[in-house]
Amino acid sequence: MKVHQGGAVYKNIALDVANKIVLGDFKIDEKISGRSTLASMYNVSPETIRRAIALLEEMNVVSSTRGSGIEILSMSAAEKFIEKYKDTEYVSTVKENIFKLIEKKKQLDDEIQLNFEKILDFIDRFKNITPFTLIEIEITKECKVIDKNINEVRFWQATGATIVAYRRGEEIVISPGPNYKFKSGDIIVVIGSSNVYDSVYNYIYNSFCEE
Repeated sequence: MKVHQGGAVYKNIALDVANKIVLGDFKIDEKISGRSTLASMYNVSPETIRRAIALLEEMNVVSSTRGSGIEILSMSAAEKFIEKYKDTEYVSTVKENIFKLIEKKKQLDDEIQLNFEKILDFIDRFKNITPFTLIEIEITKECKVIDKNINEVRFWQATGATIVAYRRGEEIVISPGPNYKFKSGDIIVVIGSSNVYDSVYNYIYNSFCEE
């Protein structure tokens, strides 16, 4: 097929749409609202999208009908389209994106490792101190202190325990301070006397009530 001069943008859009079909982002028999939707998604003109869709239609990857949107027809046709039209420039772009993602993952892994080392160091400094105990408690949606901060619930006064860290998803925060708000899914790390778990759990799940 003849590739028109300056066609790299619409060809790469067509390749990206085909990739989304193969990956399942666009499902077979699913309809995309129309060219304007894709034009907005890729931040290009409707004419660029028209040319991209025309390429896909030639290999029966999609079917476009005015007023009816763009229908996804075939995953195998999408695979053949990718094989036919992929080029060095496109592969190079994908390769560059992969390297960027790998670098971001490495940075995230390093950050997580650093935070774990901080909390492990914190635990090591307290593990031999008696009569204190360091434990973890999960905050679930049943917890009565959800969306309240430590000061509001008079946490230390009621439990005799101190929150020394919390984990929220992949983030670990050491010494969160009195403005920390309890959120469902958090894991709090608290230090207190030997019965600290029962004291904290019973308070935040059973005993706490608003004044």
